[in-house]
Amino acid sequence: MSARDGAAGRVAAASRRATPARRGLDRQATTFAALGDKTRLHLVAVLCAGGAMSITDLTAGTELTRQAVTKHLQVLAGAGLVRDLKVGRERRWQFEAGRLAEARRSLEAYGARWERALDRLKASLER
Repeated sequence: MSARDGAAGRVAAASRRATPARRGLDRQATTFAALGDKTRLHLVAVLCAGGAMSITDLTAGTELTRQAVTKHLQVLAGAGLVRDLKVGRERRWQFEAGRLAEARRSLEAYGARWERALDRLKASLER
């Protein structure tokens, strides 16, 4: 076993031991990282507006290659933001709202925590 295999094994073991909260943070980080690329964000917007679409549909009118779109869709799928459906011989991609809704709830919770912290600071300064 190489040193690289050992490091991967340690990471996998740590992931299995992660608390539910840590796994949730990891999932959120993956979601935000996937949305952090303008091409992927564009693909999500197109899929939200147009429903399930093929790679050909997604590349129409753009300078993106089918290979580039496929790689971006795989990142989005890994983050749980899209999924592919086999329709006959064609593979169509569709947006999955659940993960984005989860990210939105997380941002709202962080926002609420900051509001409470700022309110406490304000109250403290006014004394």
